Amino acid sequence: MELRIFTEPQQGATYDQLLAVARCTEDAGYGAFFRSDHYLKMGSVSGDPGPTDAWTTLAGLARDTSRIRLGTLMTAATFRLPGPLAITVAQVDQMSGGRVELGIGTGWYAEEHAAYGIPFPPLAERFDRLEEQLAVITGLWTTPRGEKFSYDGRYYPVTDSPALPKPVQAPRPPILIGGMGRKRTPQLTARYADEFNLPFASVADSAAQFERVRAACAEIGRDPAKLCWSNALVLCCGRDDAEVARRAEAIGRDPEELRANGMAGTPAEIVDKIGRYAEIGAQRIYLQVLDLADLDHIELVAAEVMPKI
Repeated sequence: MELRIFTEPQQGATYDQLLAVARCTEDAGYGAFFRSDHYLKMGSVSGDPGPTDAWTTLAGLARDTSRIRLGTLMTAATFRLPGPLAITVAQVDQMSGGRVELGIGTGWYAEEHAAYGIPFPPLAERFDRLEEQLAVITGLWTTPRGEKFSYDGRYYPVTDSPALPKPVQAPRPPILIGGMGRKRTPQLTARYADEFNLPFASVADSAAQFERVRAACAEIGRDPAKLCWSNALVLCCGRDDAEVARRAEAIGRDPEELRANGMAGTPAEIVDKIGRYAEIGAQRIYLQVLDLADLDHIELVAAEVMPKI
């Protein structure tokens, strides 16, 4: 089981704060630093000093870290055109020496689209656009050098693109798709993804959705063992109940609710819960760290949980 750190900077974070978390993540031995791709806060927090752009952040971290992998959970397909996004991700992959992963989804947060003037079509159209985005991005990355790429899309037609620049990773950076959609999410995962991720889902719900994705893979003749399976859960770890309660209070959550729905408790409790996700096939856990100033939290899990899984 691999542990990765996952952050939500739209809740309020500067680049320097994210860099401190990323360097702590790297020094502590985690596999990756991921961040959300949002432009508006959620809940009652102030959101100050305002959002940071996900791919600008990852470009900086590409130069300011050396080992950890870097990616998004999840970039909204509504935010960027597929051609420019393919260029951006390829460039950040070059800047990092081949450490980038692209998590991408339909986009779901209507308020942030309204707040920043981003069109927000109905869900069916967003899935159609995501499918075309995936076709264009992967097509641009995998077109051999010296050849051109075209795509007859409804939303994103591409004509005679030189399909440059190329990412460092061949044939392309890993693509993550996730969510609880029962039909199109499994279909797109089977066709395009290297990893399937479920955010904030119970063991039972995860098992059911993993089976839907496995069935979608079988329908197109893809071996589901070629996919990586992962979950993302809120982290709230403490050496004892008092420390768990303190960390829960710091993020405005109830410790018992977090024990039920997140990755919370003492290191022993967290090792046990990770084991339950491993039993249904999860291979990675993204630990959502909400208090970015609490680097001891990250170090505690690295010291007390990571060696036991």
